Amino acid sequence: MTGRRFVTCDGTALSVRTSGPEDAPVTLVLAHAWTQDHTSWDPILPLLPPGLRVIRYDHRGHGGSAPARPGTATVAVLADDLAELVTELAPTGPLVLAGHSMGGMAVMALAERYPELVDARVAGVAFIATSCSGLDRLTLGLPGVAGRAAARVEKVFGRLLSRSGKEFLPLPGALARPWTRWLAFGKGASRADVRAMTDQFLRAHPSSIGGFRDSMSWHDRRAALSVLRGKPTVIMAGDRDRITPLPHARVIAEELPEAEFVIYPDAGHELPYERTRDVAARLSALLDRAAADAAGGSRRRFRATRGSRSG
Repeated sequence: MTGRRFVTCDGTALSVRTSGPEDAPVTLVLAHAWTQDHTSWDPILPLLPPGLRVIRYDHRGHGGSAPARPGTATVAVLADDLAELVTELAPTGPLVLAGHSMGGMAVMALAERYPELVDARVAGVAFIATSCSGLDRLTLGLPGVAGRAAARVEKVFGRLLSRSGKEFLPLPGALARPWTRWLAFGKGASRADVRAMTDQFLRAHPSSIGGFRDSMSWHDRRAALSVLRGKPTVIMAGDRDRITPLPHARVIAEELPEAEFVIYPDAGHELPYERTRDVAARLSALLDRAAADAAGGSRRRFRATRGSRSG
């Protein structure tokens, strides 16, 4: 496992972890969720096939990466970062992209902003507990008046974070963990998993995650999913997900009718923790298929040009 700093063209330093041979037949790129970091994939890694190249990284404003510069805490900029990363660190060969929550939104934005890259390089996609639109109406799974109130409070909280100017969240883990368990996990969450996810949340840069929350409210990339039609795709969702509820996954499945659609009973938003073995097995199946396809075809190179910062 190799760690490095990758500096984007706008000067933001991203923390990146790579493993596996550079000439591996397939590269797996793992994009984490909002308020988390690359360590959220730790349970998955040991269960993946040997011999592949894996790239994990922290989104700007998360984990060990630098805070998002003013105006760059957007899903569109995450797609730009992803395009730069794969162009520099995995310039040839097929890619399998796995995105959890906001990471999945970044993959959708990549399809929207860099369709040529997706057409030339992407050999498989996994959408894990994510959404293509509708996050401006999030009720956290609460009904009626309580749900509408939760939506308002959640938006205000995001705005306060974006204006906080703080370097870290001044919140004790003992107070944050019960909230994390209720919001992010389904039934039977382990203490270790809740602690790991809470620690990631407390490492995130408050202003950055506030800005990303606002951007996700306007995230609408249903049309962009058409770029992925024909690509091997798996959509995974927990039926107790309060953050990107099951109906959001159904919308993605409607746009990608050939995709495998997996629903996990009693699971919440944290499928890499809650359903580790099955998530790893489905990623492995995508990787095996991509490797088999690569053995019968040619590798192509694509160099990304960074798009505008709107969106």
